[in-house]
Amino acid sequence: MFDYHGGMPIDNLLPAVRDLTITADASGREVFDTTKILMDLRNVVDHQLAVHAGALDRLGVARQTGGKTRALLIEMGAAPTVADRWLRIAAALSTLERVAAYSGDGVFSGEHVDALVRGMGHIEKRSPEPLSEVSRIEHQLALIAQAFAGATPREVLDTARSIGNQIADEQGGVPAGEDRTINEWSTTPTDDGRLEVHANLDIVIGEKLVSAIESLAGKRPEPDGSEDARSAGQRRADALEMILDAAARAAESGVTDLVAAPKTQLNLTVPVDTPDAAALQWLGPISQTLAKTLSCDATVTAIIVDGEKVPLDMGHPQRLFTHHQRKALIVRDQCCVKCGAAAGYTVCHHIHHWADGGPTDLDNGCLLCTSCHAQIHASGWDIVMGSDRHPWLLPPVEQDPTRTPIPAYNRRTMHLDDVAA
Repeated sequence: MFDYHGGMPIDNLLPAVRDLTITADASGREVFDTTKILMDLRNVVDHQLAVHAGALDRLGVARQTGGKTRALLIEMGAAPTVADRWLRIAAALSTLERVAAYSGDGVFSGEHVDALVRGMGHIEKRSPEPLSEVSRIEHQLALIAQAFAGATPREVLDTARSIGNQIADEQGGVPAGEDRTINEWSTTPTDDGRLEVHANLDIVIGEKLVSAIESLAGKRPEPDGSEDARSAGQRRADALEMILDAAARAAESGVTDLVAAPKTQLNLTVPVDTPDAAALQWLGPISQTLAKTLSCDATVTAIIVDGEKVPLDMGHPQRLFTHHQRKALIVRDQCCVKCGAAAGYTVCHHIHHWADGGPTDLDNGCLLCTSCHAQIHASGWDIVMGSDRHPWLLPPVEQDPTRTPIPAYNRRTMHLDDVAA
């Protein structure tokens, strides 16, 4: 049973809106006021569509014919992304009372409400323990305040990521944006001979990809001197092809070891009053743990900014191991010291972090593949340099309460007694 309040039946609403016209003598103020009313109406309608989509799903309407609610909404005329948004909002509103109240009043657009919902979902996933009710309300209000201040949906999500990163830093755990274990890359040939690419990448790989493509996607004049006719999307696709062609030429010339593989330039913005809120240029906020990880193997330019995001200082690029130092580490370590991945897939890791004052020399370096490198920085594993001038790994206390040193992978037959001897 439906309970609609007000004098106008719901069936009369659509004709009333359809009959709206802008007369020739309409003033700018009148058009502005009507536009604002229509925007509020659109927000309320978006909320109701989410609520009704949730009701369709709860009542199993689509299941009666063997289908799914998402497919039913698409058949009714909704775009796939919009159908996903309605169902996502509907599933969350019952647990997000503050967001639900503002959504029902039409205060925010459907896109903003979706950002609030997704943002809260991200914060909850980053917390090792379920959020308390007080914390849930606090985080909702923080995101709502951002939306009220004029933030875009993307900026609301960035704020949620910052909160999630802070929770992960304080309570343990890897922020979703830095979790390499959930990376995905898939390709699907289409019926017309094209290729669809789907990727879900951690923030470092994503930042490198975007930086590499954007560096080659600039406009170029046509042969006759006219402006570049390609769209931004076409320029980026051409940039990807240039990257693939460069990789193919390198392979043809015999450059397969990539002993000194070039690293993508990463720009890290650091607010002077909140240094723990560092963010990458393209993909946004990162945790303090990742900031330390990046300082090991990538050239990172730290840009110190004030509260208005005005640069105050440009940090010097983080010092990397040289080509000759890397070769020396390959001779000593041969592979990733933790898992044995081939040397060509490794980076040079500072045993005593560079960001904490560790030197860039052979006795403070070792080879780690990217996965083990991230794990060393984010978990309880440690690496120490033995008296034999080889790296040794110390497992987390949860894995080995005595933290007995483990030799580097290429020396796994070694024991501490052998070193002492």
